[in-house]
Amino acid sequence: MRLKFASYNIHKAVGTDRRRDPDRIITVLREMDADIIALQEADRRVGERASVLERAALDDTPWKALDVAKRPRSLGWHGNAILVRRNFTVLDSEPLDLPTLEPRGAARGDLEIEGLRIRVVGMHLDLSGLRRRDQIKAVIGHVDACEPQCPTVLMGDFNQWGNQTGAMREFRRDWHVLDTGRSFPSRQPIARLDRIVTSDEWGCLEQHVHHSATASQASDHLPITAELELPNI
Repeated sequence: MRLKFASYNIHKAVGTDRRRDPDRIITVLREMDADIIALQEADRRVGERASVLERAALDDTPWKALDVAKRPRSLGWHGNAILVRRNFTVLDSEPLDLPTLEPRGAARGDLEIEGLRIRVVGMHLDLSGLRRRDQIKAVIGHVDACEPQCPTVLMGDFNQWGNQTGAMREFRRDWHVLDTGRSFPSRQPIARLDRIVTSDEWGCLEQHVHHSATASQASDHLPITAELELPNI
């Protein structure tokens, strides 16, 4: 089984031109055409935490949003949303609280695809390295406690520059941190803030940053993608 995963910090749909344009975000999502997408900053941070992507607009796309929101007008939890192909069966989904002094969270979904169960977690980690370390520990602890165990992909804006430094050292040998490339800032990316991390079952066929004229304007981050396969299952 082969699946395309993507992670995208959409910056509340505010582009590098300082205009809020959700249609540009959806255009970028269509360009990538991923099967499973983790979004960060999908909701506003004030008031009702309303989604910046209208659900009616998503209805015209190939994806549905997992039910991880705690507020009626939100798409995600602390801005973390997960979109999946409409034909995928959602077995379970939930918002996760992360240890921090400021509002941070994650979202988990278990899916059945071609008869196989897979797990995905989307997250947006803290600016503080110490808190990032605690948050990664919390996510790994949550995944370890989930039953049944299954192939897992962790995605999001990790706010971490190095692949093997700082909080990234919390990933054990049975986790693989992909080197998808530089994604921030979108116009002239110099930092690898956005990550895709896989459990041992996955093989990686392709990994890269998604570059396009629209993506360079739609958000201050470029999205990252990885095509993964389960060769031994």
